[in-house]
Amino acid sequence: MSNRISIMVVSGTIERLQMAAMVASVGAVSGNDVTVFLSMNALPFFRKGADDRAPAEGEMGKLLVEKKAPPFKQLFENAVELGDAKIFPCSMAMDVFGYDKSDVEPYLGEPLGLTKFLDDAREGQIWSF
Repeated sequence: MSNRISIMVVSGTIERLQMAAMVASVGAVSGNDVTVFLSMNALPFFRKGADDRAPAEGEMGKLLVEKKAPPFKQLFENAVELGDAKIFPCSMAMDVFGYDKSDVEPYLGEPLGLTKFLDDAREGQIWSF
């Protein structure tokens, strides 16, 4: 039996982006129904061609880079390709940043509103990073 895992990602720091990506990819390849909602400071990292070097909050962030941990964007993409996760950009953040669907990575779904994300998430686990 699969579980529903809903992940809200609003931080732009490497530690939080990395942990969200790990939860998404492991959850998805384990057969869970995973939905990721990208908003606020996280969304700019998913613009096509964006630099994926997020700032570190502390020592772990520096070690993730130094030890060459799998990049968070690669883990999110793997979650979609290998585990059928769904990743959505926040429609409000898209508007604020002036992005349209063609501006973000192709593995992201159509922009989604917070109301819909929360409604869909109500039957399972909700993680926030």
